[in-house]
Amino acid sequence: LALLNGASAFQAGAMPASVRAAVARPSMATMQVAEAEVASPVALAKAADEARGLAIDSISKAESGHMGLPLGCAEIGAVLFGQEMSYNPKDPSWINRDRFILSAGHGSMFLYSWLHMSGYDLPMEEVQNFRVKDSKTPGHPEFGWTPGVESTTGPLGQGVGNGVGMAAAAKLAAATLNTAEHTIIDHHVVVLCGDGCLQEGIANEAAAFAGHEKLDNLILMYDSNGVTLDKMAEHTQSEDVQMRFEAQGWEVLTVDGHDLEAVTKAYRYAKDSDNGKPTLIVCKTIIGKGIDEIAGTCAAHGEAGVKYQDSAREALGLPADKWHVSKDTYDFFGKHQESLTAAYDSWQSTFAAWKAANPALASSLQDAIDGKTPDDLMSKMPTYEAGASIATRNAGADCIQPVAQALPFYNSGSADLHGSNKNYIKDVGDFSKSNYAGRNFYYGIREHAMGAILNGMGFYGLFRTSGSTFLVFSDYMRASVRVAALSHIPINYIWTHDSIGVGEDGPTHQPVEVVASLRNIPNLDVMRPGDADETAAAYVHAIDRKTGPTALILSRQNLPVQAVDANTKREGTLKGGYTLIKEEGELERVLVAAGSEVWVAVDAAKKLGKGTRVVSMPCVEAFERQSAEYKESVLPAAMKSKTTACEAGVTSAWYKYADTVLGVDDFGLSAPGDEVFEAKGITPDNLAKVAA
Repeated sequence: LALLNGASAFQAGAMPASVRAAVARPSMATMQVAEAEVASPVALAKAADEARGLAIDSISKAESGHMGLPLGCAEIGAVLFGQEMSYNPKDPSWINRDRFILSAGHGSMFLYSWLHMSGYDLPMEEVQNFRVKDSKTPGHPEFGWTPGVESTTGPLGQGVGNGVGMAAAAKLAAATLNTAEHTIIDHHVVVLCGDGCLQEGIANEAAAFAGHEKLDNLILMYDSNGVTLDKMAEHTQSEDVQMRFEAQGWEVLTVDGHDLEAVTKAYRYAKDSDNGKPTLIVCKTIIGKGIDEIAGTCAAHGEAGVKYQDSAREALGLPADKWHVSKDTYDFFGKHQESLTAAYDSWQSTFAAWKAANPALASSLQDAIDGKTPDDLMSKMPTYEAGASIATRNAGADCIQPVAQALPFYNSGSADLHGSNKNYIKDVGDFSKSNYAGRNFYYGIREHAMGAILNGMGFYGLFRTSGSTFLVFSDYMRASVRVAALSHIPINYIWTHDSIGVGEDGPTHQPVEVVASLRNIPNLDVMRPGDADETAAAYVHAIDRKTGPTALILSRQNLPVQAVDANTKREGTLKGGYTLIKEEGELERVLVAAGSEVWVAVDAAKKLGKGTRVVSMPCVEAFERQSAEYKESVLPAAMKSKTTACEAGVTSAWYKYADTVLGVDDFGLSAPGDEVFEAKGITPDNLAKVAA
């Protein structure tokens, strides 16, 4: 057996012996790969070297950045953007484009160079302003900021999970939209990652999900250069990556990543094979290729090549003028864009015929593209009888049904806790390798991968998606939540078992600090409803919010439905905080509470007398967005010294609103929930005593 292409293109001694040995290893699929001619090898090779020059020049000007990947993966970029991927730079949001994700986001100049050369709205001035304030070429790729950037990446491994999410979204979209007569979704998701990405646990979690669900529209290009930042990779890894991925249900190919024909063969095999497997293409590369002084070493990872800028450019055959892209390369990509546009126009004809044949489905698709949500969603929410005792997770089980009915592109999932989180959508089936049309996702015990997969589906642009686990395990997916917030994608998190009320499961499962820490993430709305009516409004808020993610924090234990007009509670919840119980006569004190402690405040107010106001604060973030006048009407500044806050969690943040706080500043304990509340002093009697 032989490789797709031999290792002869590598410079002798430019990589450690362990990596050279890996290059010589045969690929299982080698003999099945058809011949693949590179249409313009000279043009692609020239573009690759000019892309290297752009990266060298921009990073040198910025005096910061990462040269290693842009130089080491230049031929991969040439094949993808100059020959193989289907896209339209003039319509970056085309729903049937191939998606490219740079998981190793530190190598962002790789992406910016190819986006510029391939015709996206990223002029040379922006390339030259790499890492400059407000430029379109920030240090790591940012979704929604730079045309052609499909996801926000930088935290290693996140892009792998995003790619899995996009591939799953594409499968769901194809199963939902394609008909026997017309195929409108038929594209691939391509992820470029490195050793660092695959060392992260999230990548392994996501890969396991992708292999299990047979996401054969996913191609993972692995920049395998044997180098990490501190040391050569062999100092920290010795596992057989190929065997690991094969064991998880992937097809694995190994190629010389600098050989255009080898990369082309592997890519076409991955795209055209009908084996029901995602594909890992192990691209053996030399990090920093083109700067001989540091190529293949740890120094090549960052900006160490800056001092070799001129000599490297000369060795690459580039002229003296910086940021050089030849007329030949621009002409080549202009011609390539013509062929891409022809394919795009052909798809548009198919799409027009599909719309004519499926007007109702076409209308639903357009609503999904536009992010349209029904104006009357609140009227579709269930109603509850005052005094009933209902856990908010159970109310959530009621509320998610009309949401899913009103939004056919809404889906839900859980990290092996549907039965506890109560977020299963009825009558829509389960997403799986045997039913890609299902809208309930089973992620397994993979919280972090779930978070990144949710982001991938959010980045994809058609689906409103939600995922669930216990609140205490939200920390396992926190990095993904942070990326969702800074990327302004409207993911919904359904996190249950929200406090010391978890009881017998003990302090490991009682998230006393988690809600407060989540409230510290910018652009994340944390909704902790106090009863079933507030829960209904929280679900509506999560759907109506288009500019960032929303966390729904729900209780396991039953909570009384407060005997206050349901519309008052729902309207107040949408504002984040409101007067639940108004004082009679002169205002003497204010009790403010959230979530499962609202009933504690209501009962304490009865003990304190008619001059006590109770404020429910299900969402601090939404409350802070209200006018100064509204906030003053709910929590008068003059009453701060007479305001007491109550929440079964850490107390520090509540001092913004109250001079006195009753909470839990240590870990919980293992006992029945009501006994834990008693032990921690979260009771009406104690609150009344503290607030008196």
